[in-house]
Amino acid sequence: MTHQPEKYTPKTILITGAAGFIASHFTNRLVRNYPDYKIVALDKLDYCSSLKNLLPARASPNFKFLKGDIASADLVNHILVDEGVDTIMHFAAQTHVDNSFGNSFEFTTNNIYGTHVLLEACKVTRHQITRFIHVSTDEVYGETDCDSDVGNPEASQLLPTNPYSATKAGAEMLVMAYRQSYGLPTITTRGNNVYGPNQFPEKLIPKFLLLAMQGQPLPIHGDGSNVRSYLYCEDVAEAFEVVLHRGVVGNVYNIGTKRERRVLDVAEDICKLLNQDTSKLIKFVENRPFNDQRYFLDDQKLKDLGWQERTPWEEGLKITMDWYTKNRDWWGDVSQALLPHPRLTMGATAYEETCFEEYRKWTRERKNETGLRFLIYGRTGWIGGLLGKLCKEQGIEFEYGRGRLEDRVSVVDDLRRVRPTHVFNAAGITGRPNVDWCESHKVETIRVNVAGTLTLADVCKEAGLLVINFATGCIFEYDEKHPEGSGIGFKEEDKPNFTGSFYSRTKAMVEELLREYDNVCTLRVRMPISSDLSNPRNFITKISRYNKVVNIPNSMTVLDELLPISIEMAKRDCRGIWNFTNPGVVSHNEILEMYKQYIDPNFTWSNFNLEEQAKVIVAPRSNNEMDASKMKKEFPDLLNIKESIIKYVFEPNKKT
Repeated sequence: MTHQPEKYTPKTILITGAAGFIASHFTNRLVRNYPDYKIVALDKLDYCSSLKNLLPARASPNFKFLKGDIASADLVNHILVDEGVDTIMHFAAQTHVDNSFGNSFEFTTNNIYGTHVLLEACKVTRHQITRFIHVSTDEVYGETDCDSDVGNPEASQLLPTNPYSATKAGAEMLVMAYRQSYGLPTITTRGNNVYGPNQFPEKLIPKFLLLAMQGQPLPIHGDGSNVRSYLYCEDVAEAFEVVLHRGVVGNVYNIGTKRERRVLDVAEDICKLLNQDTSKLIKFVENRPFNDQRYFLDDQKLKDLGWQERTPWEEGLKITMDWYTKNRDWWGDVSQALLPHPRLTMGATAYEETCFEEYRKWTRERKNETGLRFLIYGRTGWIGGLLGKLCKEQGIEFEYGRGRLEDRVSVVDDLRRVRPTHVFNAAGITGRPNVDWCESHKVETIRVNVAGTLTLADVCKEAGLLVINFATGCIFEYDEKHPEGSGIGFKEEDKPNFTGSFYSRTKAMVEELLREYDNVCTLRVRMPISSDLSNPRNFITKISRYNKVVNIPNSMTVLDELLPISIEMAKRDCRGIWNFTNPGVVSHNEILEMYKQYIDPNFTWSNFNLEEQAKVIVAPRSNNEMDASKMKKEFPDLLNIKESIIKYVFEPNKKT
């Protein structure tokens, strides 16, 4: 009898990529079967993941969903500490081989860099993490000999043959290194192909099912002789459950099946199941640049832990077909995913042109319609969140962007999916918790603030769309022509003169470049204020929590008054640069005097000068007055900064 290892019992499990296909089935299973486990689900909600996949778990008290990217080190570190995570199940990855041939850098970023961030966070938290289970793929082994009766055991050499499997093998090397160097308690799994409900239809089985339901041709790469092994999703979820509880640290486990099928066999089975004529539907198309002939695994090691495949192929395929029959619109418009080579039959430019042409056609068709539909980037940010609330209050249709701004194709996909009348960009890196963060994370700051913003502007220009871009006025500082207290503010045409922080330099750089895009309305926000005094990003909240503050008059933006105006600016088709601030200036001391008068009569504070401030911050801060006359002319009712603060912030929060 095989000796069973001692059962491992986790307390708090972080599941990355939890809204994806395989991970969602595993997450729902854990939440259902183990009410004493705290399950923290993390997902950036890329194109192939959906919160709907987690509907069975969302109402459970032991489940928590967080939207975020594993590539964000600060976010991952915060989650591990704040949630008390002791176990990580790392599913998050880009997985579609076809996409990896056309967009391989994205696979490196997600699969290798993302894994590295997780491992480094585990190292930093020392002995808090007691299990790190890394989900890999059978493709890291490369091709299995067609004549072999023996599957690849876990000790086999890794010989990846495509960009996807190469990034997964690279991630495995990092996992192994952190196990050896830092004693991280890691386990790795390598699995065969998985199928079942909820799978995004870029994958073979759901693609063929949806096409066959429509009577459309089933595109088979090459001659269809490539052999694959398919496991039903619930069997795989059970396998991960076994690995979690019985897996031995330092080991690798294959999750496989001995039941193999040619791609042609799969197509024929689907046609038979749907009563379709195979001879009419099957269509042979150009093969991938390289297409492994066979993957075959030895899964005895996992079976020794007590797992076994339960679902016969015919039964699993029938369940999957029934689900897609009832949920054809689960993923929305998937026409691009159903192509023979998603995003591969066309180059990026041709793909964009196709999408833009569709968009322009849609625009022409609705030319006489007056309804608004906004696409908003920055869902998890302060301004982005407030914009969404305003849209709901005003009855404006809107959706948040799913793609990364620096990923041009994903931005095009968002336009194609949402078909907006206007785009709002409230995404950007301002620093965590402040701009000092950007000084040590320069590449990340450039990627989002410069590359991402320019990509969005360029894509929207091609589509003929106006972008309302929330920028910053923290690119100026008082100088001889604009001295403090003079009432002479910086105008929209003035060139930035503040280079004290890396954050400000990136924002100044991108603003200058955006001047060439006539489809962009740049709104320079400064020291934003809102009526929500619990928000740590609120300038009033910030300075009320400091022991000492400088006392310098500055232009500021009262969001409660100005954000609704940004929507009006979209309606009016405003373009160019705007100083998006209330007229006039207000000093730190004047704000805190109001705070004392309206909120806390016992509040006290003290001042220090810029030289003293410089000793406790990394990067200098911008101080300036913005000329808001252009805004005042367009919106005559816009209040002076002090009046606006009293009306929108202190009066609603008055306690004294």
